[in-house]
Amino acid sequence: MSPSKSQPGDNLGFNCALVTGGGGGIGKAISQYLISKGKKVIIAGRTESKLRETAKEIGAAAYYVLDTGKVAEIPRFIEGITKEHPELDCLVNNAGVQRPLKILEDQDFLTKADQEIDINIRGPMHLTLGLLPHFRSKKDGAIVINVSSVLGFIPFSVINPVYNGTKAWLHFWSMNLRTQLAQGGADNIRVIEIAPPTVATDLHRERENPDDNKKENNPDALSVDEFMEEVAAKLEKGDDTIGAGMSADVVKKWYDQFGEFYSNKAGGGK
Repeated sequence: MSPSKSQPGDNLGFNCALVTGGGGGIGKAISQYLISKGKKVIIAGRTESKLRETAKEIGAAAYYVLDTGKVAEIPRFIEGITKEHPELDCLVNNAGVQRPLKILEDQDFLTKADQEIDINIRGPMHLTLGLLPHFRSKKDGAIVINVSSVLGFIPFSVINPVYNGTKAWLHFWSMNLRTQLAQGGADNIRVIEIAPPTVATDLHRERENPDDNKKENNPDALSVDEFMEEVAAKLEKGDDTIGAGMSADVVKKWYDQFGEFYSNKAGGGK
């Protein structure tokens, strides 16, 4: 089943969103878009100065310093943010790190890999599960948006072996989370996956050429504005799995090939 054949839903049926990694890049762009739609937006990230500047620039309601890789701190964070913002009914799991890693050469491979797994996998999982009781208490439901990657569908960026795997995990987590919530009677919590292609942000800052995700170096790359234009249209249409640029074709092909099989075997997944 292609994402375009999924039952559309109200992807903007919420009041207040928490966007992790909201200080820059795709997180900042998503935050700006949601604010333009009249949503209250809270941004979180690791660098307070960047968060403060971004919150002021885009009109975010608040910001919180949070390293999503330090999962032991997440329960206290959730307790505080839900107390200060009880209206919170949307989580955007956007924070992530991408590191070039060479298995045969990097002496600190495991240290870097563990940090990447903590930020890209454990962070979104702990935040989502920690917020579920709060979200389930919302009579009008809630939204979870996971930002994965085209590399979670086809891991063609060989220099990123851990990142590719973490985004594949986030893709499959999104599918299973959606199915389990629906089967468990929590279908008022909508799960959306956004799978970006190469987007001209600072995600590649640790590469030899940190600008290899810019248009002049990669013809498949999208500017942040191009990416958001396509994502916004699909969010407003109600899609639950969203690709943009070349990732839209990859996502469609994946679901055309495996979507119906998943639906049949999982009993209601899409």
